Amino acid sequence: MAEGKKKTTNSTATRRARNLLLELGTEELPPKALKVLGESFASSIHQYLADAGVVDGSPAHRQFYATPRRLAVWLRQVQPRQADRVEERRGPAVQAAFDADGNPTRAATGFAGSCGVTVDKLERLSTDKGEWLVFRHKVSGEKIQQLTNEALATAIKKLPIPKRMRWGDQSQEFVRPVHWLLAMYGSEPLAVSVLGLKSGSWTMGHRFHAPKKIRILSADRYAGALKTDGHIIVDYNERKNIIEKQIRRLAARVGGNAVIDPQLLDEVTGLVEWPQGLYGEFDPRFLEVPAEVLVSSMRDHQKYFHIVDADNALMPGFITISNIKSSAPKRVRSGNERVLRARLADAEFFWRNDQKQSLDSRIPELSKVLFHKKLGSVADKVERMQNVAQWLAAQLGADPSQVKRACQLCKTDLVSDMVGEFPELQGTIGSYYAALQGEPKAVSVAVNEHYLPRHAGDALPSDNVSRCLALADRVDSLVGIFACGEVPTGDKDPFALRRAALGVLRIIIEGGAELDLYALISHGVKQYQNEKYSALGVVTALIDQVFDFVSDRLKAYYQALGFDPREIASVMSVRPTCPLDFHRRLGAVQGFFAGQSEAAESLAAANKRIANILSKQDQVIGAHPDPLLFEEKAEILLSQKVSKSGEKARDLFSRGKYEKGLLELARLKGPVDQFFDQVMVMDEDPAVKANRLALLSSIRNLFLLVADISWMRME
Repeated sequence: MAEGKKKTTNSTATRRARNLLLELGTEELPPKALKVLGESFASSIHQYLADAGVVDGSPAHRQFYATPRRLAVWLRQVQPRQADRVEERRGPAVQAAFDADGNPTRAATGFAGSCGVTVDKLERLSTDKGEWLVFRHKVSGEKIQQLTNEALATAIKKLPIPKRMRWGDQSQEFVRPVHWLLAMYGSEPLAVSVLGLKSGSWTMGHRFHAPKKIRILSADRYAGALKTDGHIIVDYNERKNIIEKQIRRLAARVGGNAVIDPQLLDEVTGLVEWPQGLYGEFDPRFLEVPAEVLVSSMRDHQKYFHIVDADNALMPGFITISNIKSSAPKRVRSGNERVLRARLADAEFFWRNDQKQSLDSRIPELSKVLFHKKLGSVADKVERMQNVAQWLAAQLGADPSQVKRACQLCKTDLVSDMVGEFPELQGTIGSYYAALQGEPKAVSVAVNEHYLPRHAGDALPSDNVSRCLALADRVDSLVGIFACGEVPTGDKDPFALRRAALGVLRIIIEGGAELDLYALISHGVKQYQNEKYSALGVVTALIDQVFDFVSDRLKAYYQALGFDPREIASVMSVRPTCPLDFHRRLGAVQGFFAGQSEAAESLAAANKRIANILSKQDQVIGAHPDPLLFEEKAEILLSQKVSKSGEKARDLFSRGKYEKGLLELARLKGPVDQFFDQVMVMDEDPAVKANRLALLSSIRNLFLLVADISWMRME
């Protein structure tokens, strides 16, 4: 232990534990973030008090509560104060603390002075490394009031709030203005303060049903009191379950099935405190408009849940969750229907009006839509995409005429009225319009699918025409933004380039595309190496920069699939340029170490040893050993095995049969072990030494045709 460092020892004490409740009352919190805020608030306070030793750290001792107007946490069996503890601070070694006559040195007196005592008050500590001076003193544990105050302040600082606000003349900052603070320790109010508020024993009821203060008699009666007296379901998960049951019950009444989007369910749960489900309808004539438009109107704009029939066809009805139990529910229903009718009428108008103009006539308008100030318009992007997509068509066997046509039309819906109103439907609307004007199915499908995958776990393009566009679009964005120097840093990725890179990898790997990523990026870079983009100064080095960025996404991708980070690193170290080939190599390495564990581990250790030996050599190592220079039986045997198994392995590797090739190389285990047991690599004869190094290098080079398996020995 370094000099001056403290060591703490708790003493035992008898206490009477109680349950603790803390609630922070606010104005309406962001509904999409409510669950995360509630869980963070509760876990941070719990962790702080657990670290202080006054509550069990198990999640079973914690309950989080969250509504639009409050964040709260209930903790089980919290001690009234910390145990007294003995703090130990180690000083200088005794040998340095006293001179030959036994008098304290400056090191001893200085240490004692810093502890506020004289040298004679110091104790001694014996360890296996010697004897040290040590200062020990008893520290009284903090009371729950002080600890809770500190826990609250810490939890508020740790809340995942991207942007905080101030209110009134307050200097404090929070996600929304705060108005009350409730703190109960058992049945006793706990005096704490935060954000300019002093705690009390009351909370607030529902804004409309019970707009009054509600006295909380104990921590355990909090949720019940709010439900009974305040018209509030304070338990987030309980409220979420109630909402889901109401939705399903209302849908079943009309013979349909509710489509419950998990994100929408969380958002609606964050919008209400006293959920009341209501069913409404819209005019069936609106079903002539694409279902995606109707669903977007209901789900994204109105926070309604849509209903489908047994054939999964959209029904002319919806379910909304109100925050009040109205005395006139028909009026509430009518109001919601009226609002939705207006929005659907707009969508119907856009749908019909857009069809008066062909997609071809919209192509010139793309030159007026800016893609990026340094990269030009959307029309410029489409031109670059088309060049890359045509190259891809030859690689993937797609119809070049369909790829060209799909490229021409793929962005035209951006200037349509419908996408202007529903931007989240870009591609989807264009696909409908392309089909309506008689485009081939592959073209109309590609107009939509070139945006896939839109997010993690999303579907992928279904055919090669769509794949060509999807890859060309993402590669152009990656290369262009990198050329502008706007590379993602830390958590900042304004152009979603990490998502684009992962999309490229998923399309190639999961789509089974035999495609060289390096060559693809090279074609993307080539589009910027002309006079039009001379200001960017694009150089060939950009290819490696983008390739490395995309390849780095493989780590997270394969770790999510359960691969060992060392397996991934072993393949990445040899930098294969084809993602599908990377996939095969990785599977081979995993299979090799799972099925041939003893031989694989031994050869991995040997590879690591060989790599260490070779890395320390200043001389140029030959590519092939000379059989005439071998002296020992072990090296002769190893050379013969390397020659025989190496030839078979190379043939297998060349045909992509990596695991079979590795199994062939597993035959080298015995000869390699024998070589290292019986042969001195660093022989005094320079020629013999160089020849043995060449033999080791030839072994390592064989494995590097697949991966650097020495990574499997890394900790």
